[in-house]
Amino acid sequence: MILYSKSRAALAGRPLLMATAVASALASFANLAAADEAKIDEVIVTAQKRAERLQDVPIAISALSAGQIEARGISNVLDLKALAPNLQVSKYPTSNVTSQISLRGAVTFNGAMYWEPSVGMYLDGVYLGKAVGSVLDVVDVERIEVLRGPQGTLYGRNTMAGAVNMITRKPSGTLSGSVGLEIGNYGYHTEKVSLDLPKLGILSLSLGLRSEKRDGLVKTTAGSPARELDTRDKTGARLAALFDFSPDFQADYRYDHSRVNQEPPHNQLYRMTATTAPMAGMAPYVAQDWQKTASLDYPSYERLVLQGHGLTLTWKLDDRNTLKSITSRRTLKNDDSYDLDGTPLVIATGARIADYTQRSQEFQWIGNTDRLNYVLGLYYYKDRGYTINPHVFYFGTDSSEYGYSADAQSIYGQADYKLTDQWTVSAGLRRTKETKMGSRFKSITGFGSAIPYVEAEASFKATTPMLSLAYKFDEHLNVYGKYSEGFKSGGFQGEAGTAAEARIPFDPEKQKTYEFGVKMSSADGRMQLNAAVFHNDIQDLQISRFTGLPGVSVIRNAGKATVKGLELEGVYVPVDGLRLQAGYGYLDGKYKEFMEAPATGLPIGNVAGNRAFPHAPKHTFNLSVDARLGRSALGVWRGIADYSYTSSFYGYPYQLSAVDPARPLAENSKVKGYGLLNLRLVLSNIPIGGPGSADVALWVKNATDKMQPVNFIDFGPGFNNLTTAYYLQPRTYGASFNYRW
Repeated sequence: MILYSKSRAALAGRPLLMATAVASALASFANLAAADEAKIDEVIVTAQKRAERLQDVPIAISALSAGQIEARGISNVLDLKALAPNLQVSKYPTSNVTSQISLRGAVTFNGAMYWEPSVGMYLDGVYLGKAVGSVLDVVDVERIEVLRGPQGTLYGRNTMAGAVNMITRKPSGTLSGSVGLEIGNYGYHTEKVSLDLPKLGILSLSLGLRSEKRDGLVKTTAGSPARELDTRDKTGARLAALFDFSPDFQADYRYDHSRVNQEPPHNQLYRMTATTAPMAGMAPYVAQDWQKTASLDYPSYERLVLQGHGLTLTWKLDDRNTLKSITSRRTLKNDDSYDLDGTPLVIATGARIADYTQRSQEFQWIGNTDRLNYVLGLYYYKDRGYTINPHVFYFGTDSSEYGYSADAQSIYGQADYKLTDQWTVSAGLRRTKETKMGSRFKSITGFGSAIPYVEAEASFKATTPMLSLAYKFDEHLNVYGKYSEGFKSGGFQGEAGTAAEARIPFDPEKQKTYEFGVKMSSADGRMQLNAAVFHNDIQDLQISRFTGLPGVSVIRNAGKATVKGLELEGVYVPVDGLRLQAGYGYLDGKYKEFMEAPATGLPIGNVAGNRAFPHAPKHTFNLSVDARLGRSALGVWRGIADYSYTSSFYGYPYQLSAVDPARPLAENSKVKGYGLLNLRLVLSNIPIGGPGSADVALWVKNATDKMQPVNFIDFGPGFNNLTTAYYLQPRTYGASFNYRW
């Protein structure tokens, strides 16, 4: 999420001296460019619940404007990939509707819905409670903001690693709109329309619709239950209504709807060590190169219906004080099925039928004086869901079900006070209480013992403070130091293997973060360079582990960990029509304590030195070049190249060396480093008659056709080291047409 109109910078050691020197060098370098109209566009963000210039916010934040989102063909969170420092977005195994977001090394890599995400996702100020359904195609996105580091004061629930804000545009109140068509290989086509109606009395209304279809990337052999895998068939719709009751009172209603009916990704058999029947029969299907054809024995599909309602009431008390009420309700129905071993043999299958509802209510009081900005808030959140998760294995069947709910309340406040024209101190505090309920039922034929229906309840409390100090040298150089805390609630084992384990909650995960940042820009507005260095201390780290038993994964509080890192982002506009942007992130994650009992029954011990830190690539890098190539009678030619690189990382917190033969090796699910290159050639402002203009683009994604696994499921030694792999999408290409009026 890095392609934004303002960046950030951080320096270590002698910060003020170095910052001043770098700022001077930047200004000198920028002045070498020709004196034309080149300048970096201003971006306004609402990360602190009020509108501010991106460069003025003392937070490690990246933002994508609407123009950048459209120019780069970003339609959902999976398209963000490694486009911001220390941000990594992976497609979840077995699902195309679930995201796996890692930010500064914090990730939730189990997609089961009793899990809580480590990165909070928000749509128009409304928290999205689960990772399932988070790969939604949001229509009419105006801006995407990525806040790195704990946001426990202003955002609260499960923003220990950070938050992703998606903001859609408000209705304009004038007759306007756009239509678009996109086609590509693999039978891909997308149609979209957006329409703003003229203002009618106090009402402004806008509508949006997007439909996407694509043939499968993997074909199947005759006799397989599905004709192909990894297809796209989804529709997204949006309605926005703005009621101007008076100059001081507005009601903003948003409705979004997503429907998915497609085939899931291929669970490609990547490795296994079985030498006896029936698993020995899988040997001919093991492959470590991407397979374009698969043979299956079990139905594969994913169906999802997601809808959300959000109502924001804004009452301007006076020129300095505003009250807000944000009310929401969201529902999700998910039904999927998959051949988990990816072969025509009955070895392992799975399905999930889930029904989920969430409600939230938030009140905000936002105000300011000459030197003080403040936010006070009350927040209430409640959700409830139930998942039926049956499996069929070669030794029998497994009926697995679990329920989950949360009831959370919090009160928070944050104030920024200008001590002088240069010094600003900020302090915030949030008090949270969550009550969690979990239920579990499990029966197995052919293996193990049943778990009768059991349920349990527990409450968790946390106080998450924030304190920062910022110094503004001038309009072009800001530095800040920040201390913040994050909290990720505890809960119950939805996939517990015993009734006793299902009743015992795992503890909340807590984090303390120390951060120093610098934000710089040149006097002529051509260059920005931002940086941040940070140190995270994590307590009671929540780790998910597959036990090797059918349908049983457990969450353990591993103990203590530290994550240190560096983030650099820069934008440079040397001449009018050329924009260069780059970002780099460095991560160093280590366990200080990882308490675990060996599977062989030995006493519990600290195995911190022999456990991998998952989804924490040491290096992430991105580079974007956006150039105006020329003007013609047809319009303006523009070329865009985006490159992102992610270094190697481990998929699971497994052992690094084979000390315990009953546990899986981290090396078996390690993702190799890879780079992705996307290209676009755009002809814009085409005068084709009528009230508007048109754009045409030719595009290619994964231009080098890089094909390798980017995620795995490793069943471990208890299941003959059966490992399935999930690959990058192959090179895709196509053309798009848009008309706006």
